Amino acid sequence: MSEPVSDAAPTVGLPRHWGPLLPPLLLLGLAVGLICLPLNALDAHVQALLLDRFDGGLHPWLFAPLLGLPVLLLLQQRTGLGCGAGSGIPHTALAIEDGARAPALLASRALLARLLLFVGASLSLLPLGREGPVVFVGAATVWALRRPLAGPLRQLGLPTLLAAAGGAGLAAAFNTPLVAVVFAAEELLQRFSARLVWTALVLALPAALVADLGGQPLFAFGVMPQSMGEAQQLLLALPIGVAGGLAGVLFSWLVLQVSARLAPWIGRAPLAMGLLLGGGLTLLALLSGGRALGSGAAVVADLVSRSGDLSDRGAVTALLGRALAPVLAMGTGLPGGLIDPALSLGGLLGLLVSRAASLDPLLGVGLGLAAGLAGCLQLPLFASLFAVRLCGDQQLLPGLATAALVAALMSRRLQPVPLYHGLTERFARGLEGLGPEGQEPGAQRAPRR
Repeated sequence: MSEPVSDAAPTVGLPRHWGPLLPPLLLLGLAVGLICLPLNALDAHVQALLLDRFDGGLHPWLFAPLLGLPVLLLLQQRTGLGCGAGSGIPHTALAIEDGARAPALLASRALLARLLLFVGASLSLLPLGREGPVVFVGAATVWALRRPLAGPLRQLGLPTLLAAAGGAGLAAAFNTPLVAVVFAAEELLQRFSARLVWTALVLALPAALVADLGGQPLFAFGVMPQSMGEAQQLLLALPIGVAGGLAGVLFSWLVLQVSARLAPWIGRAPLAMGLLLGGGLTLLALLSGGRALGSGAAVVADLVSRSGDLSDRGAVTALLGRALAPVLAMGTGLPGGLIDPALSLGGLLGLLVSRAASLDPLLGVGLGLAAGLAGCLQLPLFASLFAVRLCGDQQLLPGLATAALVAALMSRRLQPVPLYHGLTERFARGLEGLGPEGQEPGAQRAPRR
């Protein structure tokens, strides 16, 4: 039995004395960074493998999903690894919402299972991002170390510490401490507060330092030099933002619909569904020259390295692959995320829009990163800052912010419930008949989302 943890908000404002809180918080951020370090190394390895093989014709690596996905679904459905299903963000969100659920949702066995399944998915080249598992790493590490963290838990509160640690996981994965703070506030806790910002910064900085020492670059795709003034950036950002918003709506709707319909079939026949979905992913990989596989980071890196020089046919088939393949992968319930898939989808859209307007294709890719991410997540501030970090040039901020805002507004207008919130609501409904440890059904609170 785990001791109960109150999730009631502590006294408003900052603790008077931060000195005693700093050592355990810094060690927590360091622990989160170290746990995420192997995931970063694996992602870099997969990205390098894909970059060397795009448009390489028929090769055995294209069949990795067909071989790996049936095994992963069998493990997920028929073994103890089933507790690691799902991206991890809905689990973190519900633990933040109701601390009584933390013992079941953030158990160490769930962390280990989620990490093992994600490693298998990465080795199978499935088009899944890292943010779900790494956010869960942060939250689960807080729960595993709750006794050494008794002081911070008492003074900061469980929701604040879980959200800040989830952001630290993002910092550890992408070497983006400030962006991670914004994600913790915008997505996880859904409010900004001085208490959260201070805590998240203390956790994110050592986590990002570990990522940096592990080789995670400051600018993941290099530096994209801008060649257009602010007015021209804004003009190009408007159509790219609209395209990113519409793509985000379609992507979100497909993920929610496909995952709901696949779940019962996967539960009944995991091997057959693994072969069917793995075959679909392999087919998309063959059509797209391999660009449908992997998280999507390699696709954007390839576009940047060739300054957007990709044939129209190659861009369209890559866009098709990056739109459909992540939907199939997320529909399996395997742990992963959509940041990298959304970035690659947006980058390809931006390339096509800028090419149609006879403007700099590389600038279109950069603006598309912000639009694709904001269209899928409906987090314009997070998407803008993340895109600035990825592009490496703050002079692009006017265009990036405009593209992100337009995409988020368009997406929210057509899809009122953001994707992760929709997944969280569905996950919460799935727990309705269970209740937290020992509680009667219906005793838990409904989530804000």
